[in-house]
Amino acid sequence: MYFGGLLALLGVGTLVFRDADVVGLPAVAVGIALLVIGAGVSAFGFVRRRKVRARKIAKGEPVPVGDVIERARALPRLIRAARSGAYSELPKTRMGLWVLALVYLVSPFDILPDLLPIIGVTDDAGVAVWLLTSVSTAAGLYLNHERKQVNQRPQD
Repeated sequence: MYFGGLLALLGVGTLVFRDADVVGLPAVAVGIALLVIGAGVSAFGFVRRRKVRARKIAKGEPVPVGDVIERARALPRLIRAARSGAYSELPKTRMGLWVLALVYLVSPFDILPDLLPIIGVTDDAGVAVWLLTSVSTAAGLYLNHERKQVNQRPQD
């Protein structure tokens, strides 16, 4: 879903800011194609996400909760709890992968050079989408964990 939004944004940017051809194709055609593909990928992701969530709820598995702001606020608590061992459901290897992804995104070295048209940014976009999705899901699951802890406390 996020990747589709990124493609659509790239399409709008191409339509608005690009005058010259892109890889021998008119910029308008490339922009419209990216916009349509991005909208389709986003719609597919939205439908798939709802189905996965319904299946998890039916199985009794924990599902992420909270909106983007709540998840962003929960992220420091999640990292502190995971590092101290109070929250063992987030593997330390996952946090290590997050750090590696951040280093890759800010480093000047790329698997595919950014100078290649469109393809050059896809590796960065893929890593960024994975990182945002992974962090958001983990924070949502942690919020779910916190809410269950609050509900399990004995009332005074």
